[in-house]
Amino acid sequence: KSTMLLQAAHNYIERGMACVLLTAALDTRAGEGKISSRIGLSMPAHTFKDQDDLFTRLATDLEAERFACVFVDEAQFLSKEQVWQLARFVDEYGIPVMCYGLRVDFRGDLFPGSAALLALADEMREVREREGEGAHAGGARARTHAYVCAHVYMLPAGAHRMLRTTCCAPHAAHH
Repeated sequence: KSTMLLQAAHNYIERGMACVLLTAALDTRAGEGKISSRIGLSMPAHTFKDQDDLFTRLATDLEAERFACVFVDEAQFLSKEQVWQLARFVDEYGIPVMCYGLRVDFRGDLFPGSAALLALADEMREVREREGEGAHAGGARARTHAYVCAHVYMLPAGAHRMLRTTCCAPHAAHH
């Protein structure tokens, strides 16, 4: 999933569009403030903690520098409130937020951030990965339950994607 995120971010940058990358502060496997894949790709990222107000943070960042997309890695670690903050950001600024993370933990229980994303995302795609000997597409390993949630609809257009933002504002009034 991180490889997919990094590739999508690269596509934006390649077309001259800035993007913001976020990852959970508690994920320091590749070093603090870094998204990396198992195949060696990596990019610097801002970190988030469960108490951070991501709407305010992104709105402030947008005042300083215009960007075209937000990518969130390890999105399972978002709080429910942060997922609503991201949805509000999409609705108010029309900038897509793409979240990549695991759906369930090793026991098969939904992460709270994943549950909120699965409920609010305009689009969700499951990412299947093979992990070592004996792994299969329907396997119960945590990595086979990764997802990409987006507050956008993605329409194929060759090697790149055209984005059309959508709105969940009627539901945001409750949060």
